[in-house]
Amino acid sequence: MTELAVEGADMGTLHHLDDHRPGTPPVSLVKDPSDTETAPAAAEVEAVDRADNPLADWLTVPDAPVLPAWARSAASIKANTAALVRLSWWHARYHGIRTPKYLVKTVLLAARGFFRATVGLWPTLSAQDHSATVKALRAQSKARPEDVELATRLQMAHAERTRTRRWRFGAAAAGVAAAAIGIALADPALQTGIAGAVVTPLAYLGRGKDTQFLDQGAPPLRVDMSAQQLNDALRAAGLLKSGKGDDEGPRVSCSMGPVRDGRGWAVIFDLPRGGGKTASDVLAKREVIAQELGVDEIQVIMSRVRAAKGGNAGRVSMWVADDDPYLGTPNPSPFETAERFSIWDPVPFGQDARGVRVEIPVMWQSMFFGGLPRRGKTFSQRLLTAAGLLDAYVRHYVADGKGGADWMPMKAVAHRLVMGAEDDAIEALKAMLAELLTEMERRFALLRDLPTSVCPEGKLTPDIVAKYNLPVIFVTIDELQEYFTAMEKEDREQVINDLCRVARRGPAAGFISNFASQRPDAESVPAKLREIITIRYSTQVVDRTSSDMVLGKGKAAQGADASVLSEDHKGVGVLVTGPASYVTVRADYLDGPSFAALCRKGRVLREQAGQLTGEAAGDVTAAADAAGVTVPAIVSDALEVMRHSPRMFTTDLLNGLVNLDEDVYGDFNAEQLAAGLEAAGVKRTSKQVKISGSNGAGYQRRDIEAAVPAEILLSTGR
Repeated sequence: MTELAVEGADMGTLHHLDDHRPGTPPVSLVKDPSDTETAPAAAEVEAVDRADNPLADWLTVPDAPVLPAWARSAASIKANTAALVRLSWWHARYHGIRTPKYLVKTVLLAARGFFRATVGLWPTLSAQDHSATVKALRAQSKARPEDVELATRLQMAHAERTRTRRWRFGAAAAGVAAAAIGIALADPALQTGIAGAVVTPLAYLGRGKDTQFLDQGAPPLRVDMSAQQLNDALRAAGLLKSGKGDDEGPRVSCSMGPVRDGRGWAVIFDLPRGGGKTASDVLAKREVIAQELGVDEIQVIMSRVRAAKGGNAGRVSMWVADDDPYLGTPNPSPFETAERFSIWDPVPFGQDARGVRVEIPVMWQSMFFGGLPRRGKTFSQRLLTAAGLLDAYVRHYVADGKGGADWMPMKAVAHRLVMGAEDDAIEALKAMLAELLTEMERRFALLRDLPTSVCPEGKLTPDIVAKYNLPVIFVTIDELQEYFTAMEKEDREQVINDLCRVARRGPAAGFISNFASQRPDAESVPAKLREIITIRYSTQVVDRTSSDMVLGKGKAAQGADASVLSEDHKGVGVLVTGPASYVTVRADYLDGPSFAALCRKGRVLREQAGQLTGEAAGDVTAAADAAGVTVPAIVSDALEVMRHSPRMFTTDLLNGLVNLDEDVYGDFNAEQLAAGLEAAGVKRTSKQVKISGSNGAGYQRRDIEAAVPAEILLSTGR
């Protein structure tokens, strides 16, 4: 089973999922019971575990870690300490530049606090509590004359009390004024301290219920999750039974979390027993669970936790992102700056939702890419072929049914390059496949005759590649549906059988198959070819059925569903590397100019290693590019269109040029084409050509090649 190679990325994450998973109970190796040293210990264990022992549960050692997750290893402590230092330094800078703003806010709060203090003290200074009593007695004295004397005495007492309080307040105000004058004449450091001692309590008094003094350093969480929310979502999805009355019913058991993990929430939980639900049932309810959690299903990443990682049939690992994790600027491919690469190593392909690097081991594998047009399918497929460009001991066979500009730069390195799906291109494809099958059988015969000390497993090895000059063969075919729909039934069946043989038997001989199609249905790409492919990748498709056609039957029900991707997810797809292994990946970005530069770099590597063979060795325009000689674009493009034909009618040449670059040649007619080629130095020996018994206006390829400098023609053996 193919495994997905993943490298850890520096995410700054404090929580590691493996650290939170429950540990496996230690297994004790029990010796023979006759051993006198171990028999008593075994007897003690049996005595504790007996059912009639009332202390059995109490004496059971808890199966739980002693230390918290962050303190279980020196590496974890170091990583968390470093993260704390980085966080503290960030907050120090963030709030440091906002200090003037905080000072202004403090003064405003202190002014509000002073006002509140004054308003609060005034009733006491004016003896309002006592004046209210006096007013009540005055009103009562009108009805009862005997209370007049009492009211008079109380009024005199109130006046005395008010006068005393106001004298005290005046004295305090004078003291404060004198203190202010003294502070103004004091040392600045003392002034700052006193001002802080006065302003701070006033600012505290001036705060409101919703007052936020410091700015929010981090954006608020867009998604929140708790164990209760998780249980409610699973119950709404029908994965947990509902209780009766006040009883909520069964709940999941969380072996980890929910905890913050990067830019999202992570949780690992076990479904309760007795409910008849499994982890596969949870994966199938991804959309419903996402709706109940208030997020889009693209934000919910779920997978089973297998026994090898401490899991079981009911354990699920879930990560819920704060937002869509696949949007944003794509990551450049490492191949843009790489000088060399070994195809025997896993190929850097992209990143998953958490930013973890995803790599694909391509040796011994076959690959299939599918998806809607203009979703990054070809760009993703080219990443794997690009890996072979930087290994001089990789021989490329390339066919592009569309015949556009995507694969044209491969002319610099490809041993065979088939462009388009016209009759001559189909014949070239059939010849290429026949050559591949012949080479495959030759290699198998050679490998069978090698001693086991050299070829222990009957397969190609790096030593055999170097010793016997058997480079790895990378077979890339894009737009398969174009070939199949253009072929007659017999040719179609023959080509399908040849591709199946290459994909099925070729890996042991060092063949890597890399196929792609826009419409992977039964007519475009038969199931018997798709089903033998080991690695599959799908960009957005229209529905789950189409997703299963690319990724494999039943994959959507397991969670590998490319139909949940949207139009915004360009270069994003679901990668399946085995029966139970899949991941949604945002592929690295490698644009056309960068891919062309890689092809030129690959040509130089092959020239240095003596591995430039086939059509690349005799390609006129590729040789001119490598030599730094400028060939007129119309000459180069015409030669590309006529790659498989020694002669071509003008109408067919024009159609091929439009397909190659519609922006440039979309409005060309026969006169403009003739004028452009003549200006580029093409001298036609004849304006008529004969093809399949028919005469018509056209061009000879040798006439167009003659416009290329002579030294370039000599270097290609022309």
